[in-house]
Amino acid sequence: MGSARSVTINGLKIGGGAPVRVESMLKSRLTDLAACLRETERLAVISEHVRRIRAKFAAAGCELARVALPDIALAPAFAALVKQSPLTLMADIHFDHRLALAAIDSGCSSVRINPGNMSHAAGLAEVVAAAEANGVVIRIGANGGSLNNAQLDRCGGDRGAALVLAVEEQLRLLLDKNFSNVIISAKSSSVAETVRANLLLANKYPFPLHVGITEAGNGNSGVVKGAAGIALMLSQGAGDTLRVSLTAPGEEEVETGYNILAALGLRSRGWELVSCPTCGRRRVEVAELVARLKKLLPPAAAPGVTVAVMGCEVNGPKEAAGADFGVAGCPDGFIVFKKGAFVCHGSMDEFEEIVTREFAELLNQ
Repeated sequence: MGSARSVTINGLKIGGGAPVRVESMLKSRLTDLAACLRETERLAVISEHVRRIRAKFAAAGCELARVALPDIALAPAFAALVKQSPLTLMADIHFDHRLALAAIDSGCSSVRINPGNMSHAAGLAEVVAAAEANGVVIRIGANGGSLNNAQLDRCGGDRGAALVLAVEEQLRLLLDKNFSNVIISAKSSSVAETVRANLLLANKYPFPLHVGITEAGNGNSGVVKGAAGIALMLSQGAGDTLRVSLTAPGEEEVETGYNILAALGLRSRGWELVSCPTCGRRRVEVAELVARLKKLLPPAAAPGVTVAVMGCEVNGPKEAAGADFGVAGCPDGFIVFKKGAFVCHGSMDEFEEIVTREFAELLNQ
């Protein structure tokens, strides 16, 4: 699974057997430095409430965030952000190589360039030299929207193959300069194009691969589209770092990314929920019970622990016997079970007290 080679960005290892990393991108503009800093803090926050439940619950949160640097006049603000951010940052550069140079000069340890819109050969050579001198990682980010007619013509209109070609053209320029401290990425808003391109890249090159579906959308449709594409790639061994690109706050991107990894069994940031879809047999309103449970158990609590919420005795300890901890509705309240074994019974008025106590006991075992 994943790439043979690895890179390190500000102490964060990507590829070479490291866990699949979860990324996002700042939504705030650099013209508002304070907003950018608040956003990095939200993405990287370690909840004190989580610490109180169990010291080991420290939330990993977002591990790397891209920041758009669209104007050289914003370089001082970017430098200030790099200095103050609790998050590791990657400069997102388009068109002008001087922006990449400014990002490197600011102390940023990684830059992303788009091969489709940066064609100044001398400027690229300057960027490579600066990156080499400062130990900076360059991510080649090819995007379906930046493919040119020549690339499409060479590939007979096959946009997936053209994405691979776009990456290869830029990669060749870097390798010709003996620079290999790279991450490669090929994204499109099409799941099929993106999956095909990344599987080709993963099978052909040993470099770390960043995966995602660009412009996936918002709400449920965006989550489903992003998850479908990312899961298809990761399940076939392609991908060392991911971003779920949503028209939503970065925190939602990060949460969705970790949920994808948990569903694939690749990485667990917190407890995993198992809940029944409900039917006419339910003794309780399962959605309401799940909401109450989530208020008690922070998302990053208890990595690797499975928590079940079931509506009745049919789906309770029996069908959820594999859960580490569970609650199920019964005629006069709810029951708590652990590993399929009954533990105790309570009324709905006692739900918060009993669940908090029994879950804490589970963690202390």
